[in-house]
Amino acid sequence: MANDLLEKRREQMFPKLTPRQIERLEAHGRRIETRAGDVLVKPEDPEHKLLVVLSGSLEALMPGMLGEQLITLLLPGDFSGEMSTLRGVSGFTRIRARDGGAVLAIREENIRNIVQTDAELSEVFMRAFILRRMGLLASGQSEVVLIGSRHSAGTLRVREFLTRNSFPYVNVDVDSDPGVEGLLDRFHVSVDDIPVVIGRGGRVLKNPSLHEVAAHLDMNPTMDDATIHDLVVVGAGPAGLAAAVYAASEGLDVLVVETTAPGGQAGSSSKIENYLGFPTGISGQALAGRALVQSQKFGANVNVACQARQLHCESRPYKLELSDGRFLLASAIVIATGAKYRELKIENLQRFIGTGVYYAATHLEARLCDGEEIVIVGGGNSAGQAAVFLATSCRHAHILVRSDGLAESMSRYLIRRIEENPNITLHVRTEIVALEGTDRLERVGWRNASSDKIEMHEISHVFLMTGAVPNTDWMQGCVSLDDKGFVRTGADLHAEQLATAQWPLPRAPYLMETSLPAVFAVGDVRSGSVKRIASAVGEGSICIQFVHRSLGELSVPSRQRAVA
Repeated sequence: MANDLLEKRREQMFPKLTPRQIERLEAHGRRIETRAGDVLVKPEDPEHKLLVVLSGSLEALMPGMLGEQLITLLLPGDFSGEMSTLRGVSGFTRIRARDGGAVLAIREENIRNIVQTDAELSEVFMRAFILRRMGLLASGQSEVVLIGSRHSAGTLRVREFLTRNSFPYVNVDVDSDPGVEGLLDRFHVSVDDIPVVIGRGGRVLKNPSLHEVAAHLDMNPTMDDATIHDLVVVGAGPAGLAAAVYAASEGLDVLVVETTAPGGQAGSSSKIENYLGFPTGISGQALAGRALVQSQKFGANVNVACQARQLHCESRPYKLELSDGRFLLASAIVIATGAKYRELKIENLQRFIGTGVYYAATHLEARLCDGEEIVIVGGGNSAGQAAVFLATSCRHAHILVRSDGLAESMSRYLIRRIEENPNITLHVRTEIVALEGTDRLERVGWRNASSDKIEMHEISHVFLMTGAVPNTDWMQGCVSLDDKGFVRTGADLHAEQLATAQWPLPRAPYLMETSLPAVFAVGDVRSGSVKRIASAVGEGSICIQFVHRSLGELSVPSRQRAVA
């Protein structure tokens, strides 16, 4: 792990435990005698454990396509592990004894118990785990390889998924990387198969779905479909992660399912500057990553690439059907599926998604349009953040809005930056009407409402950030929706709507509770919500007190096994 992060923060990344700290840990683990050459931890191990070196030494090795790389040598007082250890999923390193001695082995469930109950050790472990994952990402070394092309929509989809889930991988571009032919021959794949994911032990996956990638790489902890969870949170955006953190920290059994990656739409924001507590700003991915770590620290089980297909609400516990056919059982549910950008009504739009048309403006997309002209469609804060970020590396950025300006939809600080940036041009009362190209986008046509004139431009990159369409298809028939498809909650549910939904309780719905008892909606998916990250976080945290109340109304105890 020879990188700047290791050199700057080695003491925090690899801290020494004191004798008193080790003594406290002994009750949570078992002592194992080691001999030189013993392999104590492998990435594919089904049992996940942390090792504290009592005597002797251990090598922490990172397997890769060119062999193993030594990350560090662990000496007495040092410990192994990173975020995958806490989460209970396959790790990335191999731990081998260099010199014989003894270690204290602590299982994953005991590690979670330690970080929840011992404040001092929690701080030591959590900081080290986070920094070690960051170090693995920065090292450029991994046993997992993605073979693809910068001109492939499928490649961008998988790259975004792995990057936003902070999963170390090596990217190989068939168009530019030397030696790619030898790699294709070695694994018996062709350019027509891309994107290709090569997993641990050389396992090959061709043009996979995100669910297949997650399963192939063992990215998720095990879900028990026979357990009745206190709370299932659907969606891991800011609202869903806030609900998970507060619910898990208060002792509830929490399971979170997320279609792609933590952070939701906010996770694709390059820089958020108006979120309380971050005066210099924070990227959406970094904010989501911190929230994810918090939820896992308190014991929440978070699964990615898990999409809700249908809510079965005929009886309690509720059943949540996933797209892979599995069912989850829940005493209470928090709907936090957010909203997606509205698609433009252009006939060939789908043809260019990922090959010139994008719905996110992360560093991955920024590299694709480096030094080129771009178009951003939309007048909200996401569009403004994207414009300010991309304008630093692109040749010129055009913002297209159908309204007369940005004042009604964008924060003033972003408007000022756009106005003062000579690299950004705002086009009001203007919309895209044509996209042209062969295998990727080459030209864009837009029309100004004042002149009704269509202008064609040689532009190959369009970022769509227009409006919001709620992700509520999977709950149709179970909860009351407004005329735009957003979920009605609390006081917005009137008597006639509750009567139509056959509300069964003598009390009115709680704040943020839907027309279905113990089912809550928070964040952008909720009707009437304020489309801001701070508001979403607030709603996610507030609703947990009402989750507790609704669980107290159950006559059947929670956290039980379902009867077959």
